[in-house]
Amino acid sequence: MFAFVMLAEEGPNTELAWLLWVALAFFFLMVVIGWLVSRRQKDRGEAAHAHHVEDDLASLEGIGPKVAQVLKEGGISTFAELAAADVDKVQALLNAAGLQMMNPAGWIEQAKLAARGDREGLQRLQQELKGGRHV
Repeated sequence: MFAFVMLAEEGPNTELAWLLWVALAFFFLMVVIGWLVSRRQKDRGEAAHAHHVEDDLASLEGIGPKVAQVLKEGGISTFAELAAADVDKVQALLNAAGLQMMNPAGWIEQAKLAARGDREGLQRLQQELKGGRHV
């Protein structure tokens, strides 16, 4: 309010009015810059959060909720992580959980297609599989 009174006055005290205009412009510039920075950080945060979303490993042929949980506890929670995993490492996780009869080779093959987003290829492969194994 004081700023508007100063700017509206005429007389001997108006020689520093330009300084008040500069300060006001600087304030509004900082507000706009702060808004833009916070908006950009929010967008980055959303992108980072979207990047860490877990995939539904149980959607792969041969993987049920129990196996998906075992994989998650072993550090494999996305299609990309399963696609990059070594068959022996996955088999060791299964063995440690008492699931020795499972064969993860078909899961890794499916995960590679799912990680690339090749839905048609994944569906064709899943039609050829039974319990995650080639028939």
